[in-house]
Amino acid sequence: MKNYLIKIHSLLNKTRKIDFLAPLLLRMYLVPVFWMAGTKKLEGFEGIVEWFGNTEWGLGLPFPFFMAFLATATEFLGAIALFFGIGVRWFSLPLMFTMIVAAGTVHWDNGWQAITDPSAPFANERVIEASNKLGIIKEVLQENTDYDYITSSGSVVMLNNGIEFSVTYFIMLLALLFMGAGRYVSVDYWIERALYKEQRALSSTS
Repeated sequence: MKNYLIKIHSLLNKTRKIDFLAPLLLRMYLVPVFWMAGTKKLEGFEGIVEWFGNTEWGLGLPFPFFMAFLATATEFLGAIALFFGIGVRWFSLPLMFTMIVAAGTVHWDNGWQAITDPSAPFANERVIEASNKLGIIKEVLQENTDYDYITSSGSVVMLNNGIEFSVTYFIMLLALLFMGAGRYVSVDYWIERALYKEQRALSSTS
């Protein structure tokens, strides 16, 4: 049994030859997320500033122009950095902070779920109420429209806008903070490799 477990473990260790795929896929997954968020903020920057600063219907944040600028620049430049794999560990920090701010100011009051599902864990009263409203919407659609056609591209759902996605992206960024951009397919890897090569050359001549 012991030898069998050792063989399995040795086979798993061989997968480390392609361990660069994990950070690469994390990066590529996050690129469109932050690119879309950053470019949308950039296109409607004045509205974002107003939303950040408004205390009645917005977030009521201090220094709204500065905060909007930081959020837009972080997401826009962060997406580019993730794509090319340059400064990934450094960019992970402000992107993680952005996710914390988003979770705390925009999504927190809505609970955990991004999409309402009363049968899922952490379903709160808001989710249950939204699910009841969704049932009414479906009944109206079934009675007055071609429901099969409307749902042929996907089920009708109700957005809950909870912290689920923000937390998920935070955890993915946290993994990149520790593991870096990954080998071979990142600028960081080749810069680090060149620096260590230069350092070894200097050490051998000293």
